[in-house]
Amino acid sequence: MPRTAIHSDSAPAAIGPYSQAVRTQATRAGNTVYFSGQIPLDPATGEIVGAGDIDAQARRAFDNLKAVCEAAGGTMDDIVRVGLYLTDLSQFGAVNAVMGEYFSQPYPARSTIEVSALPKGAAFEVDAVMVLG
Repeated sequence: MPRTAIHSDSAPAAIGPYSQAVRTQATRAGNTVYFSGQIPLDPATGEIVGAGDIDAQARRAFDNLKAVCEAAGGTMDDIVRVGLYLTDLSQFGAVNAVMGEYFSQPYPARSTIEVSALPKGAAFEVDAVMVLG
């Protein structure tokens, strides 16, 4: 199964042994792109955006996801599944409202999980799966 790494300079560079996203053109999977998690890092500085502000963190993470999406040749409307990770599930309502600004119906499938910690002290992370064509 051929795999192609996707990279966008408009999203933070990978900070470990992973790609921002990977596209596969396997017959059974279609033209599928699997996204690594995006946290609210400013791509220019590599610093967390919006410390203590879940709205700002969610927007930055979704902006990063959107940038990688575009680098892969798609749009947010091509995303079929997202995973949301929060360090405080009581902030779900705020994140849910921000997510509604980035996606339109029919919305992607979603899971939401509370975690004890995220990289660089982020309060929010999002990953996704996109199908093109």
